[in-house]
Amino acid sequence: MVRPLTSTSPAASGRPALRRPAVAAAPRRPGAHAERELASALLAGRFAPGAALPPERELAAARGVTRPTLREALKKLDRDGFVSVRHGLPTRVNDVWTEGGLNVLAALAEHGEVPRGFVKQLLEVREVLAPAYAREAVRREPARVAAYLARAASLGSDPAEWTEYDWGLHRLLAVASGNPVYVLILNGFRELFSRMARLYFERPAARAASRAFYASLAEAAEARDAARAAEVSRDVMSRSLRLWRPIEGKLARGRSR
Repeated sequence: MVRPLTSTSPAASGRPALRRPAVAAAPRRPGAHAERELASALLAGRFAPGAALPPERELAAARGVTRPTLREALKKLDRDGFVSVRHGLPTRVNDVWTEGGLNVLAALAEHGEVPRGFVKQLLEVREVLAPAYAREAVRREPARVAAYLARAASLGSDPAEWTEYDWGLHRLLAVASGNPVYVLILNGFRELFSRMARLYFERPAARAASRAFYASLAEAAEARDAARAAEVSRDVMSRSLRLWRPIEGKLARGRSR
């Protein structure tokens, strides 16, 4: 008679049990999953800047991916400035605010809580950029700018509609300026812009300020007045900063609860 094979447990044999990393269930898109999970953890501060990440085996097992898949995710995070991958050495965690690239903004919109004051800082950047690309867009392609602005009259009161229209306008101005760097910078914070702009355009005062801006910019485009386009863009960016302050205060109060 053939006896069934049996296994002796470590406890029964007196041998110490081997500790293995906890293995998560395998995700459907392992590479993207690993990148998202690690970006979220880094933005949440689970790994301190300057510290070494845990060993690859541990990181891969915790996220249900293979080590080669994890390495590809780490390469992408290295490219974006989240970490520094060093051959033969542990992967170092970067300070994303001093070493990160534009993709950090997209990751922040998707995974992280936006730090207090950060949207104001983004608006300050737009206050510098918008007059420059608006001026060049009206100088180079005034008819194209005017044609887009003619659609502003149909805007109602839906914040999502205003968000989409306003994003489309600034992207058009950046493209029409002829400088692709403006477009790349804008694209870097598209998701963050969309998330915050919906809150901004809930305010009737914000919609009124933008409607006035669209009208003034349309007049500048029709007159082919590039200097005027820069001036009205600077004015509306300054006003948007003032209009954002009470929204930011409301968000801060919500976080403190």
